[in-house]
Amino acid sequence: MFKYILKRLLLMLPTFFGATFLVFAILNLVPGGPLERAIMQLEARATEGGGGGQVVQKNKLTPEVIEQLRRQYGLDKPFLTRYLIWLGFYPREVKSEIKPLGECFREDLRYVKQDGRTYAIQRWVKLQKEGDKVMAYASGVGSDFKFSENYAELPDCTAITEWDPAPEWKTIETKPDGSLRIVRKAFSGIFTGDFGRSYIFNRPVLELIWERLYISAYFGIIGFLLSYLVCIPLGILKAVKHNTPFDFASSALIFAGYATPGYALGVLLLSFFASGRFLKLFPLGGFRSPDWEQLSMVGKILDQLHHTALPVICYMIGAFATLTLLMKNSLLENLSQDYVRTAFAKGLDEKTVIFKHAVRNSLIPIATGLGHIIGIFLAGSYLIELVFNIDGIGLLSYKSVVNVDYPVFLGFLVINIIILLVGNLLSDMLYVVIDPRIKFE
Repeated sequence: MFKYILKRLLLMLPTFFGATFLVFAILNLVPGGPLERAIMQLEARATEGGGGGQVVQKNKLTPEVIEQLRRQYGLDKPFLTRYLIWLGFYPREVKSEIKPLGECFREDLRYVKQDGRTYAIQRWVKLQKEGDKVMAYASGVGSDFKFSENYAELPDCTAITEWDPAPEWKTIETKPDGSLRIVRKAFSGIFTGDFGRSYIFNRPVLELIWERLYISAYFGIIGFLLSYLVCIPLGILKAVKHNTPFDFASSALIFAGYATPGYALGVLLLSFFASGRFLKLFPLGGFRSPDWEQLSMVGKILDQLHHTALPVICYMIGAFATLTLLMKNSLLENLSQDYVRTAFAKGLDEKTVIFKHAVRNSLIPIATGLGHIIGIFLAGSYLIELVFNIDGIGLLSYKSVVNVDYPVFLGFLVINIIILLVGNLLSDMLYVVIDPRIKFE
């Protein structure tokens, strides 16, 4: 079993690279990307404002500005290089400066939080010519003012006498006015925990996803657990009472639910139970009430349940019919097997035969689709989140597609792929738990 799990973990890597490479290629090939969108917006603003000069000529951006935009979006490099940069396997330009020779500039290295405030830890960097080469040198670190014993105030550049080489800064080009464009490169990508910055929110992608992941996971986990807790017993009951009025009536309800999209059901539920037109039993949307922090512990629990009921019903409706019928049909198939007839012939009672033998083997097909179902629940449904105004990662991914925010979309893709791969591995491990006779080599 250990060897099999190790093989599956190793197999996850090419699967991950293949899926991300395919989507990354599609995003770079389709027209209407972030570069084209930025060019159109800048040209439209310049036309409305009557701008011109060095940025716009005849209502078109100058080649220099377009090239600067290409560098900003990382499109000035070959496709394969861009993919490796995104993964973190190739150094990217994390900072860029245009400075004259000998002039100092401050560089933010990191940020420190203390007493509820954020402070920038900085250093001075200057360019100095040595022979035919231009070298970068850096001072010690400090901040605008002393806020901690560990970080002193950064003195003025002219007062610094000790400079250390800063080889991470490289000279890229020399401008016509003699100034230099220098860049600092570093390995920074998804494998180093850097998912990039959102084009729309101008914030780290991982931060945006992390703020919303627990919301989608909350609804997803509850919907997942309730689906299995309801559908498996219901499927067993339908199989035991096959071709009875209960079976026919429950099948009609199940198929009606299966034919109803979750977001459409959400609109109906809000109209009937939240709008006040018929009933006002639930809120119109949101994850919690605005005054949730001021409520008591009991009030917080009740408020959370109040906001949870309707969205969870919509999350469950899609998987409800699938899981119930899968459990029913699997159990019916096992009840017709020879080992079940043999158990009855030996005099075992019906409950023992069904629950100890038939049901256990019938759970194997349920475990097969566990990974896919986990991915669906945890990744969130953007339509359900849109209907209920839930700011989860599903809605965030939808906005990233609409706004051509590729870093956010790719970050969501990475999270979704990891969830699916781990879910599929858990499915295989459940095989052994359900039926110890199954061996993986």
